[in-house]
Amino acid sequence: MRILVTGGAGFIGSHLCEFWLRRGHQIAIIDNLDPFYDPALKRANLEEIRSAGCFEFSETDLRDASRLRQVVTEFRPEAVAHLAARAGVRPSLLEPELYVATNVLGTVNLFEACHAAGVRRFIFGSSSSVYGRYNRLPFSEGDSIAKPLSVYAATKAAGEALAFAYWHLHQTSVVVLRIFTVFGPRQRPDLAIRKFASLIEEGKELPIFGDGSIQRDYTYVDDVVAAFDRALEVPCGFEIFNLGNSRTIRLDYMVETLEKALGKKALRRHCPPQPGDMDITYADLTKSRKVLGYNPQVPFEEGVQRFVQWFRRRA
Repeated sequence: MRILVTGGAGFIGSHLCEFWLRRGHQIAIIDNLDPFYDPALKRANLEEIRSAGCFEFSETDLRDASRLRQVVTEFRPEAVAHLAARAGVRPSLLEPELYVATNVLGTVNLFEACHAAGVRRFIFGSSSSVYGRYNRLPFSEGDSIAKPLSVYAATKAAGEALAFAYWHLHQTSVVVLRIFTVFGPRQRPDLAIRKFASLIEEGKELPIFGDGSIQRDYTYVDDVVAAFDRALEVPCGFEIFNLGNSRTIRLDYMVETLEKALGKKALRRHCPPQPGDMDITYADLTKSRKVLGYNPQVPFEEGVQRFVQWFRRRA
């Protein structure tokens, strides 16, 4: 299958491209190599992907509608996996216009390009942040997402709304995957597990926001990749699926698990809770298991061990 992956040089995208190349798919990657974090890390990801096979690459920004349409039209993808986004809850509070331009307008531009090129399937990488704070637990796909707590979450909710509109208007098959706190090798430097691992290794203090009771449903990157692969074939018009582990991990337990894997104790510095942060994320996987065939395989503790092995090799 001919598959276009936006954000393919990033954390999840690079793993996904590598997996699909090894499965024999033809892959094109769009990534603007944005300096949100060191572009050299993304270029290194691209080099690792090359070990799996040849692919096309375009350094294109989703906000450049004409260039985007040209790339999509020339590659003629049968399916698109949309992972490119301006990421991060806290940074979105500082640059809201940039987040809206990239995550909302950029997604519109991509949908328009896909419609013009006759793309048959669109997989949208959304986020558990769309659920906000006031939902019942665990979070189910049918719950309201009308109360996002950050600009980033609002842009992801807007992306889901656009996905539904394009399915309704143009009958493009759309799968929305709500990803819960993903971690593993190639993780972004700003994400908690990698950031904390670096600080522990350097003997520096970890900023613990709140009292350590914040909980996240951590999901290993290989399980997310397997779900994207299943989303290529699942029969649907428009569907939404949670991608989590259906297990909550407290922040203080996450730090303890990292300490054990690294063999070093962490220095903690407690800080006030941050605006935009959710108290808890917790995925109901009933629909994902039944319809998508999603079955996460990597427990949190094993995933941390795998991450630390990669982290140490890289160092």
